[in-house]
Amino acid sequence: MSMKFAPLIDPAVRKPAPKPVRVDLRKVFAIGTGLWIVALIVVLILLAVGYSVMPLVIMCVAGVIIGLLLLVWEYFDRWDYRRLGQ
Repeated sequence: MSMKFAPLIDPAVRKPAPKPVRVDLRKVFAIGTGLWIVALIVVLILLAVGYSVMPLVIMCVAGVIIGLLLLVWEYFDRWDYRRLGQ
């Protein structure tokens, strides 16, 4: 039997999976939300100039709201993680 298929047939020969890395999602969500805010400002300027960009305004507002909700979720997730770690 080929060595490529050995882990599929016999799970004991598999390499151990790497441990998951704990990532600081506050930075990720804050940067993403900040980019949505910048996009919202640009779209609002375009709207003030006279372009018809209302669907883009709605999309940017939704991006900001989702980003803020993810920041709140991450706060409570991190709070649970710290509480369980003690």
